[in-house]
Amino acid sequence: MMPELRLEELLAVAPEIIVAAGACLILLADLATPARQRPLLAYAGLAVLGIAGAATLLLLSSRLEAFSGQFILDPFASYFKLLLYGATGLTILLSIRYVQIERIHYGEYYAFLLLATCGLMVMVSSGDLLMIFLGLELAAVSLYILVGLNRHELRPIEASAKYFVLGSLSSAIFLYGMSLLFGATGSTQLRAAAVALAAGPIAANPTLLMAMIFLLAGFGFKVAIAPFHMWTPDVYEGAPTTVTAYMSVTTKAATFAVFLRVFIEVFGAARADWTPWLIALCVATMVIGNLAAIVQQNIKRMLAYSSIAHAGYALIGLIVGNELGVMSLMLYMAVYAIMNLGAFGVVILMRRAGVQGEQIQEWAGLAKSHPAAAFAMLIFMVSLTGLPPTAGFVAKFYLFMAAVDAGLAWLAVVGVLLSAVSAYYYLRVVMVIYMKEPDRPIELAWTPAAAAALLLVAVATLLVGVYPAPLVNYASAAVLQLIP
Repeated sequence: MMPELRLEELLAVAPEIIVAAGACLILLADLATPARQRPLLAYAGLAVLGIAGAATLLLLSSRLEAFSGQFILDPFASYFKLLLYGATGLTILLSIRYVQIERIHYGEYYAFLLLATCGLMVMVSSGDLLMIFLGLELAAVSLYILVGLNRHELRPIEASAKYFVLGSLSSAIFLYGMSLLFGATGSTQLRAAAVALAAGPIAANPTLLMAMIFLLAGFGFKVAIAPFHMWTPDVYEGAPTTVTAYMSVTTKAATFAVFLRVFIEVFGAARADWTPWLIALCVATMVIGNLAAIVQQNIKRMLAYSSIAHAGYALIGLIVGNELGVMSLMLYMAVYAIMNLGAFGVVILMRRAGVQGEQIQEWAGLAKSHPAAAFAMLIFMVSLTGLPPTAGFVAKFYLFMAAVDAGLAWLAVVGVLLSAVSAYYYLRVVMVIYMKEPDRPIELAWTPAAAAALLLVAVATLLVGVYPAPLVNYASAAVLQLIP
């Protein structure tokens, strides 16, 4: 007999249902909407996110398990869902003029943004490896399409093809790791697998060891840690900039959430086995990301390597693995989303008819023609560097403090030194903006929605840098659901 569907299970998945249904409705509405009114579909997408966000807020303190433990709604998942809503909403605000310039189909674009978000939401609430894979693939397929949605240019199509091939390979690796874990533990549920793994050391079981390695590789590709980062610069550069901005923060945040669940809950008893590997990957990621970013002349490629470096910083929280470490990683993901979306937002404004605006030298003299946009970019570059009084400083401070508290002071020192290296390429952009004379007048594709989005993230970057207590307290409370 089929198990009876309870009301609590429907409540637990209500935000996902809302987002998925909203995406389908936008696709249908696009068919019946006159061409001149299709930009209004962006506001329909925002309305869907608002309704889903309200549903999540109503369940903010709840802990519900649905479908025999395959789906978990707890404050930890709700934290990342709210982060996903905010990042997707900001992306939509920044996209309204951009999709018109790039001649991207409105309905498909906003629908696949919502479908990708729905997949990521499923991931962060998954209590089962198969559910993680389903969410991962829904998000991945949507992103493959979004990356290549601009069919009028070669670069997006090439980027989509590369992302599809390498993404499919990483999904296969992840799925093989899942099958090995199932074979060794007899269950795909995280809780049951954790109980089975607590019985003995992983190092003594080759199947479990291989399962952990394959799962680590699958996660590593999605968050772009070395040596699984090779796809990032080409895909980030070739994709539409709004899609690059979206995937740079949402996929990283959601994957780190699942990364935490699997390695803290399932492999927590084998911390001694995987910590040395993660430390090596962390250092390699920070070094490769920062050094490669120094020589980039294309700002999207620079931010791509910057994204790789920030994945290395975030790994510190997972390596520490205690309450402070996990809270620091969660805080870092929220702050990274704010400042990275802001930086990409200014890049989006530089795109106008006939001008890509992606070469750093094209930004010369921006401060003279558009002082507000220049000042916003200054805030985001300083925050990405990790300097006070910005949110980036607070996020790195907590990560490095967690490392020192866990006896990994040397890792914190490496992070600080590489943050100093990053100042070169971040502040180089500021130097070009403020100290170079423009070759020609600079025009920006301003819209009220884009201006509102940039103002919001700029204020948030400064506000969290000055008064981080509310965000820190919320992240700390959510961590208690993952680490009792």
